Amino acid sequence: MKRYAPAAGRNVLPIGDVLAEELPDSGLVLEIASGSGEHALAFAQRFPALDWQPSDPDPEAIASIAAWREEDGPDNLQSPVKLDAGAEAWPVASAATVLCINMVHISPWNATEGLVRQAAEVLDAGNPLILYGPFIEDDVETAPSNIAFDESLKARNPAWGLRDLSAVDRLARASGFQRTKRYPMPANNLTVVYRQQR
Repeated sequence: MKRYAPAAGRNVLPIGDVLAEELPDSGLVLEIASGSGEHALAFAQRFPALDWQPSDPDPEAIASIAAWREEDGPDNLQSPVKLDAGAEAWPVASAATVLCINMVHISPWNATEGLVRQAAEVLDAGNPLILYGPFIEDDVETAPSNIAFDESLKARNPAWGLRDLSAVDRLARASGFQRTKRYPMPANNLTVVYRQQR
């Protein structure tokens, strides 16, 4: 029932260190596309003052998240909810943070559009939308490994692929967000933080 994602084990500490800088002191963290559930478990354990709400559109992922929670989950780790980032409405009405790890490049662009649009609805002004993954940046040479990864993703599904960070920035600005931080991460990934300025 439980799934294991090797990347989750490799990146949980560096992502957690960034979250320690960006998360609020209290409130609900809505994690979009929680996948195996390993991140949700680790971060709920690391940040006990925050309520952690994992979500995913895939029933098998939901089952894995629930299994991790049942075995080791602390009280602040909520039951997973089925949530499609691209849907017109989400089953969570408000959150102190929206976190999305490794979804933007492994989903159609409309999922990122929905993510940003709905994050603007559930977040109060000043609260963060945090994205992690590989991106293509203007004036920054793309690592050969990311070029190969992008090609492999598009071969699997032409709607997938590494996104231009400038395009994500424009999408975010259209919903009232401004990018406030860019953190270089291991393995040619980034964590980028957006906050509403309204």
